[in-house]
Amino acid sequence: MSVASRPLSGVGVLDKASMILSVVEQRPASLAQVVAISGLPRPTVYRIATALERLELLSRDAHGRFLPGARIGHSGAGQPRDRLEHIAEGVLSELHALTGLNARVHRRRDAVHICVASSADPVTGQDAVPLGTARPAKSGPVAQVLLAWEDPDELYAGLRGARFNAAQLALVRQRGWAHGPDVMVLDEHVLAVPVRDGDGRVSAALVLSGPRSRMAKLPERGVRNTVIDAAAGLTETLPRPPARPRLRSVPPRSVGTTGGWAAR
Repeated sequence: MSVASRPLSGVGVLDKASMILSVVEQRPASLAQVVAISGLPRPTVYRIATALERLELLSRDAHGRFLPGARIGHSGAGQPRDRLEHIAEGVLSELHALTGLNARVHRRRDAVHICVASSADPVTGQDAVPLGTARPAKSGPVAQVLLAWEDPDELYAGLRGARFNAAQLALVRQRGWAHGPDVMVLDEHVLAVPVRDGDGRVSAALVLSGPRSRMAKLPERGVRNTVIDAAAGLTETLPRPPARPRLRSVPPRSVGTTGGWAAR
């Protein structure tokens, strides 16, 4: 939905805030970009955007661009933890211990993807990335992994305004993983691998991230395989849908009977 087509509440400041949020839902945007896309005066955008930032409805990346804030992420992450989020803790701790890099799980929700589980610092015990952190679903390796295996209609919708294209998603499907710069953290790179649910659909991304100096342009095969194996392990622990009942075969009618089924 475009900024212009968003429904209006009739309350001026709320409608302007909604327009600003609509812009940054699509991709990280500088103050100048929000002004240009929304059509609002620069002082108005600055005043409302900084107020939304104080309320944690907006945040900023390393380049100072606005993007959805933690409270928008928490609105989805505040739901009861599912089985994946619970069992991921041990896997993420092990990945962090093996690689020394940050490990986390992200799920896609509408215009953002949200950190739902994260490895913790062994000294402080704090999550490497706060739970509920929301990042745009239109850019970066995590967004690519969470979209690449969707059906054609979802792919078409997800590619509108994205900073990647269909050819890049095809490469992700071929490789089985995506890597590249973190869209929010300066000089960090990310390796993302799909996690599938019980019926084979990609429901989350297992993510490894660290400084560009430690994450080579093409992640080492050993590191990739470690993350791929960890994602496969998560998939194996997820419940599978109940098997469909097998229909009992019905014997053909016996020739020459009086109308009943043939005796077995």
